[in-house]
Amino acid sequence: MFHTDMTLQEQYDDAMFDFSRSDFASAVAKLKSVLAQDATHFESQLALGMAYYRLGDLPAAISEGHKAEQLRPKEQLVHTNLSLFYMKSGNLQTAEHHGLQARIAGWRAENAAAKAGEPVTTASDPELQMAKPKAPTVKVIRMPDKFPDQPWKKKTPPPET
Repeated sequence: MFHTDMTLQEQYDDAMFDFSRSDFASAVAKLKSVLAQDATHFESQLALGMAYYRLGDLPAAISEGHKAEQLRPKEQLVHTNLSLFYMKSGNLQTAEHHGLQARIAGWRAENAAAKAGEPVTTASDPELQMAKPKAPTVKVIRMPDKFPDQPWKKKTPPPET
């Protein structure tokens, strides 16, 4: 499966290539191989949870998501993923908990970036935006250009010159 001369990063990249082609089973096997060599490879741990999610194995996705949480408990994407996994499994209370943790982590990241003068970025995957509250729709009311005559008001004649 892997060449022994491949670095961990190359193995991870190979797994992510499979993931991008929707070959999630192969991605799982390759990510597990990376984690067998380095159990602290955070990106592999995070991707493994998402690969299981894409395969429809929610218990495994949740389990792997919590392993990523142990590696980086304040990482926004960890909690975003766990919120998604729990929401899909029907556990809305835990999904909301992780959704809140993701928002808190996002605020921390925004504050840190603002203090460092760096631009702030947000997740662009529409599936990860799922738990976001929808903005209220604002109805624009256009005022008429001309108002009708108001017969109950007395008209005053124009001043004579």
